[in-house]
Amino acid sequence: MSSNNRMFQLQDRSRTEEVYEHYNIIVDPGQQPMRIDKFLMGRIVNVSRNIIQSAVQNGNVLVNGSPVKNNYKIKPKDEIKINFSTPPREVEIIPQDIPINIVYEDDDIIVVNKEAGIVVHPGYNNYDGTLLNALCYHLSKDDLSNPIVPYLVHRIDKDTSGILLVSKKERTQTLLAKQFFHHTIERKYIALVWGNFEENSGTIDVNVGRSAKDRRVMTIFPEGDYGKHAVTHYKVLERFGYVSVIECQLETGRTHQIRTHMKSIGHPLFNDATYGGNSIIKGTTFSKYKQFVENCFKLIPRQALHAKSLGFTHPITKEYMFFESELPEDLNAVIEKWRLYSANQKL
Repeated sequence: MSSNNRMFQLQDRSRTEEVYEHYNIIVDPGQQPMRIDKFLMGRIVNVSRNIIQSAVQNGNVLVNGSPVKNNYKIKPKDEIKINFSTPPREVEIIPQDIPINIVYEDDDIIVVNKEAGIVVHPGYNNYDGTLLNALCYHLSKDDLSNPIVPYLVHRIDKDTSGILLVSKKERTQTLLAKQFFHHTIERKYIALVWGNFEENSGTIDVNVGRSAKDRRVMTIFPEGDYGKHAVTHYKVLERFGYVSVIECQLETGRTHQIRTHMKSIGHPLFNDATYGGNSIIKGTTFSKYKQFVENCFKLIPRQALHAKSLGFTHPITKEYMFFESELPEDLNAVIEKWRLYSANQKL
């Protein structure tokens, strides 16, 4: 059995593009037929039968690529993947009283306007102080001895701000995940990127996957043999000569998708250190301009990306819901600074 806590692409059409893989088990050739829940009880440490049965019921246990029921009997050489709708918990999710901006909440979902700088969930080198810790406190403050942990529907990067959808129930998360898989979720981002565009709009349809040289960084695979299918639609909102403000609409939701795609066409996000946007890409290196750019970097010490809006169908009420957030202060300030600079250059 391997438990490598990695992301994988789920092929079944009833699920989302990305879920968290906790375990990948290949059944021994000599294994006798056995109910899958009973079999997994003997193979997974510190997991109750109820949790396993719940995972099966919610379609998070796959045998040879397809969801099964609890009464499924395993066979020799079956490949079993056990996935859960929250990240692998390297540490216990501890409720923490961290200020968060909740813009909507009902019995099933929570919509948050996340600030830049806060990690969405615990992981390596970020074991607490995350949005998930804050939401756990929010849901459990009446009884902190029995913490309630919500289910993530999607993620945005630590240094990306904006709208994030979270589920209170595993079943609700599964229903929302289907919308992400079928691309019925409407997601729009605002970004400040380097360079001017010849066109007013365009589409980037290039696979995205982890770099073989650095697993922390994503890269494109133009031939389509590797990585995951990724589509970003963009349109130019404002042009400032050396930089542009664009709107990106995601058709898929890959890790660092916008950041990777924009770099691939020569327009890395402004001050994106991971993808080369934290140096002067366009313009001169004369002292006045260089100082101006460095002052802009100080205004927004992160990649200039904001999850502006999110539209989806409520999984229980079936009502279409749409949430939109204002640009955060840092992104708004740096755009205004470039706007004034561009206007002065034209005088």
